[in-house]
Parts: sequence; C-alpha cells; structure tokens
Amino acid sequence: MCIFVIVGVLDLLEVLTTLDLVKNIHFVALSKNILSPESEAQTLPQSVQTHHKNGGLSIGIPKEVTFQENRVPLTPAAVAYFTSNGHQIVIESGAGRNANFSDIQFSEAGAQIVYSNKEVYQCETILKIDPPTLSEIELMKTGQLLISALQINQMDSVLLRKLMEKKINAMAYEYLEDDGGTRPIIRAMSEIAGTASILIAAEYLNNTHVGKGELLGGFAGVPPTQVVVIGAGAVGEFATKAAMGLGANVKVFDNNMYRLRRIQKSFGFHLYTSTIQPQVLKSAVASADVVIGALAGNTARSPIVITEEMVMSMRPHSVLIDVAIDRGGNFETSEVTNHEKPIFHKHDVIHYCVPNIASRVSRTASYTLSNVFTPMLDEMAQLGGFGEFLRMKAGVRKGTYLYRGSLTNKNLADKFSIKYHDIDLMVGLYM
Repeated sequence: MCIFVIVGVLDLLEVLTTLDLVKNIHFVALSKNILSPESEAQTLPQSVQTHHKNGGLSIGIPKEVTFQENRVPLTPAAVAYFTSNGHQIVIESGAGRNANFSDIQFSEAGAQIVYSNKEVYQCETILKIDPPTLSEIELMKTGQLLISALQINQMDSVLLRKLMEKKINAMAYEYLEDDGGTRPIIRAMSEIAGTASILIAAEYLNNTHVGKGELLGGFAGVPPTQVVVIGAGAVGEFATKAAMGLGANVKVFDNNMYRLRRIQKSFGFHLYTSTIQPQVLKSAVASADVVIGALAGNTARSPIVITEEMVMSMRPHSVLIDVAIDRGGNFETSEVTNHEKPIFHKHDVIHYCVPNIASRVSRTASYTLSNVFTPMLDEMAQLGGFGEFLRMKAGVRKGTYLYRGSLTNKNLADKFSIKYHDIDLMVGLYM
C-alpha cells in the first residue's frame, strides 16, 4: 500500500517518518521554495527524496568561455536538491562567479568542484548557457547529452558536424516547449530583457551618460516621458509594464492584432496601441524620449522598422534600446555593442545595442534558468533518462536538434544541406 501525505513544513518529515504503521510514505513539501533567492541566504534545506528509475543523473556545468556571458544554469539551492536526491553535479571552479555564486556555496550544496573542464566533460549530461566551442566539443564523449543554446544564425557547420561525428544528443533550450506550448526559457529571458530595457533607458536619460537629464516617469506639473515600444510580445509587454509603472506615457506598435489586443487587455484601453503604419510610427518616434525595439518577426532576421531618417528626426539625446539586435535589430542605425561599451551616439541619439541584456542581471537570470532546468531534469530522471523523456514529451522533441548524432532540426538540415531525420520516427512514436 502506498499513501501520499502532503505536508507544508519540512520539519515534520523526521517526525512522520518514525511512524511504522505504513511502509511507503511519500512526502511533498508545499511551502518551501528551494529555488527562491531567499533560500540562498539561509541554510540550504534538506530536499524531499524522489524515486528515479535508473539511478542518479551525472550533470557537468563548465565555466562559460563566451565573451561577457555571466549566467550559470543552476543555482546552489538547485544543486542541493539534485545532490540530496542522489544525482552527481560537477561544476568547474568559477562557473558561478559572475552571477555572484561562489565555489564554496556550490560545494556546500553537494557539488564536486573541479579545476579543469576536462573533468566536467566526463559527465553524462553537459548543461551550459552558450553553444559549445570547437575545443569544448573535442572534450565531449560519444553519446553524451548536451543542453545549451543553439543560436541557429551563428551555428557553424564544422561545429555541427563534429557533434554529429561524436553521436551527441543535443537539446537547444531556446526551442524547448512546456506542456502548454510555451517556450519557457525564451519567455523568461524576454521578460527580464523587457524590464531591464526600461531601467537601462532610465539610466541613459540622466546626466551621467550625457543624456537629457530627465528622470523617466511622470510627475505632477512635469510632462511624462514618452516611450515607444515596437513589438507586443513578451519583451514589449514587460517593457510596457515597467514604463507604465514609472508613470511614462507608452505607445505600443505591432502588426499582430492578437498581441495588441492581449497587451491592451492587460493594461487597459488607455494604453495606445497601433499597427505599424509608417507615418503614424514616424510621428510617434519623432516625439519619443525612449524607443524600445522588441519585434522579432517571422524570419531569421528581425525586421527593420525604424529607418535612419526616423532616427534623425528624434529629439537630441533620446535613447534607443534595440533588444532585437541579436537577430539583426529593428533600427537601421543599430550596431552591435557589448557590456563594456554598451552605447554609441548617432545623429545625436543614444543607441544601446547589447545582444545579451539578460547577462547584465546575471544573478536574476540564473535563478530564472535554474527554475526551468531543475524540474525538467528531475522529470527526465524520474522517467528513466533522456530516451524515455524524449519519447514522452513532445515539447522536448521540438528542442532536440541531434539524436544519437542524427540531425533532427529541419532548418539546420536545409541550411547546411545535411540529411534530415524525423525525430518522431526515430523514437518510435509511429511504430
């Protein structure tokens, strides 16, 4: 007989487990969020034990080598959860330093700290933020599972073929979907980028960065800041929320009527929304203090909706934040910048065009990533490993671009003229 007891306080576990009236008791803690930032300041809690079919996972987390990538995929609290459930976590020394997580925190959570990435790449599963470099792929073993970003526009055929040669299983986390059809990583990073874009705009409007000397928002007797948001997706939604929360006057442009209706429903009919009509947009940009570019479009490259002529018509020292710069950008005048030199001036307008805005708030972004990866990996372990996880979860198949070295992403197959394999057939769904 198996009885499930739901408890709200972890301290009751010890008391309840002394009862020998039944043999199998499974506890689920409801009130303790082990992944919250607050838990880091306290002693890491003893995690609830869960059953895993094929034993524990072996997860390696290398230190990122990509320029200005500051995030880490698991927090110490998440590591504590995994290690207390019999999983092995191997972390390269310094992997969490730029997100303000120390080796000591990870070690106390049960992780094995190593000082060579060679040791990390001995694990069965490699979990990282950015795609692997050629030198990192050289360290990988046949049949490993790689979970990282794909960044399809920047993928090199040499790297892809090297992964195929080693018969790697590879999941691109930006394409993974949950049971509701949402891409949780993209959604989360977009929410962060949208909120951060307004805070960045507020920073560059003040005198410190040769801005207008204005405080973003609205105050009695002072005209509110004029903010134009291009794109009504997750980035645009959270940029709008942040700007309106500060009292700014916001106008949102998008050609997707569903998104416009949704954002107007969220913030009320006093929010100005419009489809992207050149003359209407030109007039709004000319009077704007801040313009946020957050329109992804339906192609590999983001559409250019703000021409150089429109930029020239803007008020001096206005601010452009091009969140879509990682896919080419929404402004004709955009040029890729970085966190060390994030802005440039063109036509007396401040341009902020850093591709990885979420890395600017790396600790918050790391918590968000960890909150997605932790239940995903835990479910994979409970289902018995990657193969069964892939077969059972359609959203995981959508994010998998290599299965046993075979290419299962049609866009990559078309881009590099490599044979494409239907992943549903490969995992036996149609057999």
